[in-house]
Amino acid sequence: MSIGMKRGTVYLESHRLEWETAAAETIRVIKNVLGSTAIDVRHIGSTSVRSIPAKPIIDIAVGIDDYEAVLLKRDVLEAENIIFRFDERPEQLLFAMGDFGKDTRTHHIHVVKYGSEEWENYLNFSDYLNENTAAAERYAALKTALAEKYPNDRIAYTNGKSELIGELLEKARKWRESKEQTS
Repeated sequence: MSIGMKRGTVYLESHRLEWETAAAETIRVIKNVLGSTAIDVRHIGSTSVRSIPAKPIIDIAVGIDDYEAVLLKRDVLEAENIIFRFDERPEQLLFAMGDFGKDTRTHHIHVVKYGSEEWENYLNFSDYLNENTAAAERYAALKTALAEKYPNDRIAYTNGKSELIGELLEKARKWRESKEQTS
């Protein structure tokens, strides 16, 4: 199974359908544990964009309106190997899955306020790249170059993408607004 990466390292793989399967299974577990606390749960990030390579780590956004309700279910989530990592409120709570003994992560689960800027950015970015081939190709080219340049420096890799991500997020927001106006 091609899911998981040692923390701090960077390499990309071509899209794999197993990423979608793994995301769907994790979403099912999250919905089962959180129930109505989870307003919406989505597969996001590069592994949700079929046309681009990605780090083999599944990103999931969980839209909620009560952080405390999620934290009350922390033990149940951890029993499902969904481990609490950081409290970065008001932006998010971060959970992860993986082999922590080997310092490997398979999933990053971003718990954010439903309808917040963070929630909208997560959805807009993935949806926009899935709909806009030129933007996806541009992002893929940058990711590939950065992964080759910084295979052992995830921070430099991430920082190298920030300017283009900001630009694409703005385009994605406008794209979403124009879609909503025409529907």
